[in-house]
Amino acid sequence: MERIVTVVPEAGLHARPASRLVRTANEFDAEVTIEAVDGDAPAASAASMLGVTGLNVKQGERVRIVAEGPDAEAALDAIEGILTEPVGGGTDAADRDEE
Repeated sequence: MERIVTVVPEAGLHARPASRLVRTANEFDAEVTIEAVDGDAPAASAASMLGVTGLNVKQGERVRIVAEGPDAEAALDAIEGILTEPVGGGTDAADRDEE
């Protein structure tokens, strides 16, 4: 299954949003890849910080998220949530871990 999502966080897929995405992707029993819809870079594993940040996706750009496995739909839901919310001031436990 797949979804196309517009990236909302101001930092795009760098720093905190990328870190949250990678941690989240690793929580599910699913193989998840992500790629820039309008880019020319190949799809990257959502479980790889280097792969995700290497896509160089900026705020407002669209990405395709593809997930396969028993938790595919839940993984897509969680990752879409990260990509469609502005990153706040560290209000959840995952953000506090990075401060």
